[in-house]
Amino acid sequence: MSLVTLTVNRFAKEWQKNMEMEKKYWWQSSVIYQIYPRSFMDSNNDGIGDLRGIISKLDYLKTLGIDAIWLSPVYKSPQDDNGYDISDYTDIDPMFGNLEDMTLLISKAKEYGIQIIMDLVLNHTSDEHPWFIEAKKSRDNLYHDYYVWVDGEEGILPNDLKACFGGSAWEWVPERKQYYLHQFSVRQPDLNWENPKLRAEIYKMICWWINKGVGGFRLDVIDLIGKEPLLGITSDGPHLHEYIKELNLNTWHNKDLLTVGETWSATPKTAEIYSNPDGSEFSMVFQFEHILLDQQEGKSKWDLAPLDFMKLKQVLSKWQTELSDGGWNSLFWNNHDLPRIVSRWGNDGQYREESAKMLATIIHGMKGTPYIYQGEELGMTNVRYDISEYRDIETLNLYKERLEEGYEKEDIMASIYAKGRDNARTPMQWELSANAGFSQMAPWIKVNPNYLQINAGEQLLREDSVFHYYRQLIALRKKYEVIRSGNYELLYAENPQIFAYQRTYGNEKLKVICNFTDSTANICSEDFKNYELLLCNYPATEEEHQLRPYEARMYINAVRRS
Repeated sequence: MSLVTLTVNRFAKEWQKNMEMEKKYWWQSSVIYQIYPRSFMDSNNDGIGDLRGIISKLDYLKTLGIDAIWLSPVYKSPQDDNGYDISDYTDIDPMFGNLEDMTLLISKAKEYGIQIIMDLVLNHTSDEHPWFIEAKKSRDNLYHDYYVWVDGEEGILPNDLKACFGGSAWEWVPERKQYYLHQFSVRQPDLNWENPKLRAEIYKMICWWINKGVGGFRLDVIDLIGKEPLLGITSDGPHLHEYIKELNLNTWHNKDLLTVGETWSATPKTAEIYSNPDGSEFSMVFQFEHILLDQQEGKSKWDLAPLDFMKLKQVLSKWQTELSDGGWNSLFWNNHDLPRIVSRWGNDGQYREESAKMLATIIHGMKGTPYIYQGEELGMTNVRYDISEYRDIETLNLYKERLEEGYEKEDIMASIYAKGRDNARTPMQWELSANAGFSQMAPWIKVNPNYLQINAGEQLLREDSVFHYYRQLIALRKKYEVIRSGNYELLYAENPQIFAYQRTYGNEKLKVICNFTDSTANICSEDFKNYELLLCNYPATEEEHQLRPYEARMYINAVRRS
């Protein structure tokens, strides 16, 4: 091949790469809102949120300005892990409604310009799924290898692999005289992705949902599907990306859908593969490096440590810069598995609203797709309940195990107060009426008592509320290309109080500066000369060289406005 041909080919490849990078997808300028259905809105007063309840609140979400709803699982399920244990992927659990309600939600949401993102759990099913019921019967069953089985003797575990919810990851089945793998609850057996018949069943199911009109999928713990458990490999198995590429080609390839993978093991390097602009895998992934910064190194999330603020700045900045030329970031503080961010890294007392707005400013000024978890836009907080009032299987298992291991009850509860998943799962706080307007009946989990002070009804009426601040952040993202596409540069890198950065897109420059503490912080006002203040979480001040506790400001350069 001639040098000219090689050169032409090289430039063609570079041109193709540039075209891929310049291609704009709807989800790159969108804001996603996560709904945990059982805790959002109850329409039939049984104490459990449902699909009709979500439909009744679409006007609220339209007012907020979001573009898509990520819906935590509503499939038929025994609810051992609140729906992440699916017994039928193509039916709706009666507690949420039925398929007719789901179809109505999809169509009504589209009338509001809102897409529905389904939550796919493809690493495991419920032990009540027909596949597993059949697979348990014998090694000769047609579904025998839809799950991960290992030969052994009862009482002698295949290895010391632990389940995420505590205990061994192996469970003995006498009928087969084998162990099956469960990386989560014993009632959540792991699927065997090495089996092409299983994979074909999954693709068929996903296409069924695409034909229903959904706008995309969030894929639960998708980095675990390539596991090789006897080798101790749970995430990032050797065939993981082969499986994902095949999944893509057989389902959403070349369709205008949002796909986001939950990948606790992701690094910027692997995130570039997952979210390659060529569209071969996902739109983006959830990475959790920043979320792990307040636990003791090498230990579990329950082993608490103070947040390393300097490390937080480094980690978030790393993801902004290393994914700037390829791949795409998801931006979030909260979800159904995480505590409320205003209680975690903000100040849920005196400066609750200021710190909630500050934390939102940091995320929403960055490049990527922001995710808002229900109630975050109100500044909802963590709870402190008696252990009898918690419902989460992970929390209850943790409490039991640590008591048996000799931990003090006070220390166990401190960990649960800080990191328990039920912090995020208390009912949405709509108004002042009983049960926060969520239901006329006692909810499945206790309402946070502070709903009398923190609720949507009050905040909708008050212009300086956390809710209306989120509205402004969402509107600014839609207005300014620099927020959607600009390059990122960390400012005040060594300052122990301030998180600040600059975004640049052509002549457009945006500066975000936030005080992460409850003390006044000094800044150089000259840094913002010739900049226009777009947004601030405090009333105007003449002390431009100082940031008040948890103060956040967003500036745009005046030059681009001329």
